[in-house]
Amino acid sequence: MRGFLIAVLVALAPTPLAAKQVPQDSSWAFENSDIPVDPDFRFGRLDNGMRYIVRHNATPAGTAVVRMVVNAGSLDETDSELGYAHFVEHMAFNGSKRVPEGEMVKLLERDGLAFGADTNASTSFERTVYKLDLPRSDHILLDTALMLMRETASNLTITQGAVDRERGVILSEMRDRNTWDYRNSLDSTQFFYPQARYARRFPIGTTETLNAATSASLRAFYTREYVPGNVTLIVIGDFDVGAVEAGIIRHFNDWSGPDAEAQPGAGPVASDDSGRTEVYIDPALSERVTVLRNGPYLDQPDSVVERQQNLLRNIGYAIINRRLRRLARTAEPPFRGAGFGTGNIFEAGRSSRLIIDAVDGHWQRGLQAAVREYRRALAYGFTKGEVTEQLAEIRTSIADAAASADTRSNRALAGAAMALVADETIPSTPASVQQRFENFAPQITPDAVLEAMKHEAVPLDQPLIRFEGRKAPEGGSEALRKAWQDLMQEPVAKAADEGSMTFGYTDFGQPGKVVSDTRDPHLGIREVRFANGVMLNLKHTDIAKDKVLVSLAIDGGDMLDTRANPLASEMAPYLDEGGLGKHSRDALDTILAGRTLSFGLSRGAATFTQRARTTPRDLPLQLDLLTALITDPGYRREGEVQYRQSVTNYFARLRATPQSALQADLGAIISDDDARFSLQSLQDYRQLGYDKLRDDIGDRLAHGAIEVGIVGDIDEDRAIALVAKTLGALPPREPTFRSYDDQPQRTFTADRSPRVIHHTGPADQALLRITWPTRDDSDPVAALTLEMLERVMRVQLTDRLREALGKAYSPSANSWLSRHWKGYGTFSVNASVDVRDVPATREAIHTVVQDLNTAPVSADVFQRARQPLLESLHNALKSNSGWLSLVDRAQSEAERIDRYEQAEQRILALTPADLEVMARRYLTPNSGLEVLVLPEGVSTPAQK
Repeated sequence: MRGFLIAVLVALAPTPLAAKQVPQDSSWAFENSDIPVDPDFRFGRLDNGMRYIVRHNATPAGTAVVRMVVNAGSLDETDSELGYAHFVEHMAFNGSKRVPEGEMVKLLERDGLAFGADTNASTSFERTVYKLDLPRSDHILLDTALMLMRETASNLTITQGAVDRERGVILSEMRDRNTWDYRNSLDSTQFFYPQARYARRFPIGTTETLNAATSASLRAFYTREYVPGNVTLIVIGDFDVGAVEAGIIRHFNDWSGPDAEAQPGAGPVASDDSGRTEVYIDPALSERVTVLRNGPYLDQPDSVVERQQNLLRNIGYAIINRRLRRLARTAEPPFRGAGFGTGNIFEAGRSSRLIIDAVDGHWQRGLQAAVREYRRALAYGFTKGEVTEQLAEIRTSIADAAASADTRSNRALAGAAMALVADETIPSTPASVQQRFENFAPQITPDAVLEAMKHEAVPLDQPLIRFEGRKAPEGGSEALRKAWQDLMQEPVAKAADEGSMTFGYTDFGQPGKVVSDTRDPHLGIREVRFANGVMLNLKHTDIAKDKVLVSLAIDGGDMLDTRANPLASEMAPYLDEGGLGKHSRDALDTILAGRTLSFGLSRGAATFTQRARTTPRDLPLQLDLLTALITDPGYRREGEVQYRQSVTNYFARLRATPQSALQADLGAIISDDDARFSLQSLQDYRQLGYDKLRDDIGDRLAHGAIEVGIVGDIDEDRAIALVAKTLGALPPREPTFRSYDDQPQRTFTADRSPRVIHHTGPADQALLRITWPTRDDSDPVAALTLEMLERVMRVQLTDRLREALGKAYSPSANSWLSRHWKGYGTFSVNASVDVRDVPATREAIHTVVQDLNTAPVSADVFQRARQPLLESLHNALKSNSGWLSLVDRAQSEAERIDRYEQAEQRILALTPADLEVMARRYLTPNSGLEVLVLPEGVSTPAQK
């Protein structure tokens, strides 16, 4: 079983966690474990050594997922084959014995699978995974999926022509990935693990090896690694298991090949590597100090005892990180964030690391505070209260999983099967996990937690130290090393025990009176209105047992921004960081430990919103929490600090990539510098505070219209009573959402001259965007026509820019129609390309747009664009989130329900000629606004 590297460190560090480097063993891990496997999985092994996992599951009903795991990744590459595992993954979509080159994606699109969303693949250090999310689980589509996986397994043609065409796509992907973040991750990995094989084998490969790849060399890798013993097929969905198993046998049983070779190890990782220091500078990087020591690999096979030890040490890491998070939330935080944890480096070793995200220029203060907490934990351990808080979180997570076990999604179950294949983690039933936890819980004491954590954590003696930031620390490497040595000698005191607290918001006055209670006759959505004007919409579903979704909409949002006050709503998403009047944000984490809740507000076009995931058990507290945030936000200074740290960091890397530079300038370009839609100066953002936010949005929080949606495993009458005691008990609200007709309209610039902006990233990266003004979304047929045009454009751009020309990895198209700005909408295309390819890319986009203007698209392209849209519509109400998209505003935006009910009929009524008419109306070739993002110092390429 894998060692646990806490979630914060997974986000902070580039080091992957991974699985076996041993000869492929066709046995299953559960055959030698005392953890009982979930009996609803069916496991099989063909005579040729290929394995499979099949399971029936009806969430979502009538769908299925297919995953083919090939235990071959970049670790399997020789020095001359770097990038080949990933290259072969691309070639899977470029021709096989039964599927001609260029037809696999088209075949799937005709069956309703969107490229990227439903059809995808990925390559890592250890494996390649092919993924199909089937919108239907009928036997014909399932058999097609199995056929395609069989073709991928051994029948790829890998012709030289296809290799040459796909090479450009892969080099485009490499170029797009070459960001400051990727370069930093690469350098960090090579510093901490200088001798490790994996540090020199990032899956994308190198320009030299990719350019040298031929049909013959790729085929050699393919035939060597794609053998039955390296492959596991996973199929989960709403089907007859026996029939699918028979299909697997029919398609794969005749596959033969040599035995799988042992995968080379990812290491070595030297346990005695110590005392080295590095300073890495990039203008886009905020300051971070990473302190690390490596040790031997300790992990053991998945077993009850190993899971118990994992649980104990994970609690220890979680408590340390809880202490560090508390410091980061103070009014004068020593750092932006910090984390401590230990994780395996494949099976080559393990690493313990302390990571400090410092405020720029203050790394010493951040290091001091983090080291103090690290040493305090090792010296004095943990309090009973701290352990209790973590146990509450774990117990709730396990209990929630057990309660909803019967309605787990196909993807969740496929993930459990993948964990068995990749990590040898036994997929046991959630009920058995809960039982084992409760049996062990009495043995989870502060002493046991400390002992387990100390056993795994590598002491940070003479550690490796790495600094990253925008400028070198004063004193350089020597200052870093001396600071560490001095801090390790300082005395530390025992932590004070935090007192217990209770939630202070349970009474909001006399429960509100229901004045209207009706039910939509078609979809069964219940619509309730309280005497104070609050609207409530409900829908009970059996889709996900013991799960509830709650939406909240409060009038306001971006519509509060004016030309004179363009940042009125800017800080609203940080309202929760200021806590509540009675509790700080950090105190709420302790008070609400063990509850399934969401907290905070988002900013929408005309509303402040919240989407909360909870349970029937915690629904009362969830409503208490939302009501408290509206009525008594804390506006504490620590929230302002969090915001200012974030915005300062955002501006510091504003032009580090083409995408971020475009995001910075596009709003002002399109709007003719309308302040409401333009980025303001850093100083304007840094001057914002809670006093101004209170003045700007306080009236909306107190009086704005409110609409609530609740969907899931609910008792509707109980939910109504709970809302009556909370939001329904508030003073009278405005009965309707404002139209904001007094706001000056949003306009699209009349100046269509091409614009050029610059980024500070690599000299070969360019981004071309063309935007056309369209219309608002008031006409549902026009909206669907433009959505179809978007999908057709995406298909055409992919066919032309990616598949035919190999110029762009992921060209995109987007239609956005405003509900609130009358007459306003946009249609845009984006392509990230090499600077040298800008003229050819511009010409290709122009050709696609011209073709859409001059003739209807072919019936095949139309079908490939339409079928995924229809399938997504058919499956829309097979999830609670799909239901919530209709329930959340069922009273104030009731026409959305009618749109949904008529959408399929309207889509089927559309023709290619309708798209041509729409393109002529809005997407004429010369009416779009071109914005080209180029590297600094690079002149604009001449147009062809």
